Formats: sequence, structure tokens, C-alpha cells
Amino acid sequence: MDDFKALEFLAVNSKEIVEKQVDSYRQQHSYAGTIIGFTALYIPFFLGNLDGTRQIVQFISILPTALFILSLLLMLSLFRTKPLDQAFNVIKYKELLEKTYKDILLFEIAANSHSYSLNSIITRKGNKRYSMGVGLTTVALLISIVLILSNKFIEIKQAPTKVRIVNSINP
Repeated sequence: MDDFKALEFLAVNSKEIVEKQVDSYRQQHSYAGTIIGFTALYIPFFLGNLDGTRQIVQFISILPTALFILSLLLMLSLFRTKPLDQAFNVIKYKELLEKTYKDILLFEIAANSHSYSLNSIITRKGNKRYSMGVGLTTVALLISIVLILSNKFIEIKQAPTKVRIVNSINP
């Protein structure tokens, strides 16, 4: 049995690595959902605070709104990815009943390694989209805060409007 200690260690370790990869993927999806919720609530708040503002501010507000929408689309694309492979397949149990303990451990190590490699492609793509989405959300948030604050605290002094009263009744 001591001959198999190294194989058992590798099998357990490779399984834990795949489990951590899957947990990290799920956590990223959870964070993406939170960012989607925040952004979906913040956009109407942002646009509502720009009512009655100067036209230039309203025109500039197109930029953060577009960035928020792009960020939402990137975050939503995370949910359309394929599910991750979780290594050891239940369908193989019947086939593995006839194998030796060593062959089973070797099969598990190979399955975990293969799963990790397949998952790396999906997670790398997802990490890139997630990072871009977070970056776009951050930039859009900063621009929108600057626009809201500038709208609230910077007022353009206008000269009073002169009104001329015209009397239409002649005596």
C-alpha cells in the first residue's frame, strides 16, 4: 500500500485543484451578478440626476452610459459560457470496477489534469471578460460621479433676463 501513497497524494491534490478552480469560477459568477445588479440600479439614478442640466453635460453622459452598458454585456456573457468539467465522471465507475487500484488512481489523476486543462481555457476567457467589465464599470462610475458633482456644485451665472412690457391697449 505504501507504493500507492504518491499516487494517492497526486489524485487527491489534483482533485482539490480542480475543485478550487470550479469554486473560483462560481465566485466570479457571483461577483459578476452583484456588479450587474449594481449597474442596473445605478444607471437610472445617474440619468435621473442629470435632468435639467446643461446640454453639454447631457451629451458627455452618453460616454459613461455606454461604458455601463458595455460592462453589463461583458458580465452577462460570463453566464453564457460552458460549465466547467469537474473531472472524474460517474459514467466511468462501472468500467473502473474491473481495474486495479493503481489504474484507478492513474485514471483519476489523468481525468483531473485533463479537466483542469479544459477549464483553464474557459476560465482564462472569463477572467478577461470579468476584468474588462470591472474596469469599464469603474471608469464609468468615476465619470458619472464627476458629472453629477459638477452638475450639483458648479453653476453658470447667467445675467438676469430683461423683460419688456408691451402695452397693447392705447388710450
